[in-house]
Amino acid sequence: MLTLLLALMAMLIAPTVHATEAEVTAAKLETTDEGYRISASFSFELSRGLVDAISKEIPLSFTTEVEMTRPRWYWFDEKTIRSTQTVRIAYNPWTRNYTATINNGLQQNFPTLEDALALVLRPRRWIVAEKGSLTPGAVYNVGIKLKLDLSYLPKTFLITSLNDSDWRFSSDWKRFTFKVEEK
Repeated sequence: MLTLLLALMAMLIAPTVHATEAEVTAAKLETTDEGYRISASFSFELSRGLVDAISKEIPLSFTTEVEMTRPRWYWFDEKTIRSTQTVRIAYNPWTRNYTATINNGLQQNFPTLEDALALVLRPRRWIVAEKGSLTPGAVYNVGIKLKLDLSYLPKTFLITSLNDSDWRFSSDWKRFTFKVEEK
């Protein structure tokens, strides 16, 4: 009982350090030969706790979500496209490199954490919808959001992260409209 009381008091007395919130600074959708590509940039700084976690070989996963809906006057908006991209950043102390993995596929090594985070801050060449999947001439509402995805954390670390404000890291939805070119 005394241990529980001391732990509670320590949590109340300890200074609270909050992670810097992420912000979507720019977002647009472009039509390409392959489909519809999102071009976005985010702004954030990792808290000291998150940087320490990476340096202690705990990989962090950042998930960017894109939603596209088509407004309808007679019913709810039609949810057309939902796409996610996850960038997992891990540190390897043997090579002193940071490895960034995109959607469990492409892997790249970087000498610094800042270089690896560039993949999160500015997603490139990300096709969110195939060519022909959107109605020509229609207007779509597009939303984009970035978050630190706790579901990828090791289960033993998940409980600790849920109680720490450093790990509640997310941007608000950035919304804009996109009109599909007529054929």
